Amino acid sequence: MSYDQESKPRKQLLRDKENAKIAGVCAGIANYFNIESWLVRIILVTAVIFGHGFVLILYIAAWMIVDEKPHTKDAKEHKPVGLKTKIYQAGEPPRKAFHEIDDDFRELEDRLRAMEKYVTSNAYQVDRELKNL
Repeated sequence: MSYDQESKPRKQLLRDKENAKIAGVCAGIANYFNIESWLVRIILVTAVIFGHGFVLILYIAAWMIVDEKPHTKDAKEHKPVGLKTKIYQAGEPPRKAFHEIDDDFRELEDRLRAMEKYVTSNAYQVDRELKNL
């Protein structure tokens, strides 16, 4: 084992009861992947609604199988500080995250329309014929 492997603690999936709403599974998954727990909860609820209950069975299994994170006295006071570039990572309200995603989608839609317009134009045909010469 090299020095780098010994110095880094191994990342472990643990239920986070301190930030839990039900069993701490979603909070634990959020801590493991370094994302906001509300995002994991929304994904879970959506998956339960559209997944015919299989995800709910997995949640209950994780509740029973995954170990609980040990309690610490300074858990509420100490939170790791990291650079978060997206709104959904920064803990902003879902409305702002939705608007950011909507703006990105509109920008991509405009770019796609511009490409479609160019590909269906006569200029594209001329450019293609010139490249073939």
